[in-house]
Amino acid sequence: MEELVRTNDPVLISFLESILEEAGIKHFVADGNMSILEGSLAMIPRRILVDSDQVQKARMLVREAGLEHELRPERGED
Repeated sequence: MEELVRTNDPVLISFLESILEEAGIKHFVADGNMSILEGSLAMIPRRILVDSDQVQKARMLVREAGLEHELRPERGED
């Protein structure tokens, strides 16, 4: 799996999950349970991960939604 977006914004996470689900792209929100440790302060960003074979399609959908600035660098761009 590859990291698509990293954010503390629960509304953005929900929106992106909706876009990905509608497109049939399997994804996983990592670190979602960290709020138990941090006291629900949203200090630890959540990561949206997608399968490597669907990452380009997912990145395209995020761009089309006008959220390109939220995308993590592609592998090799670091």
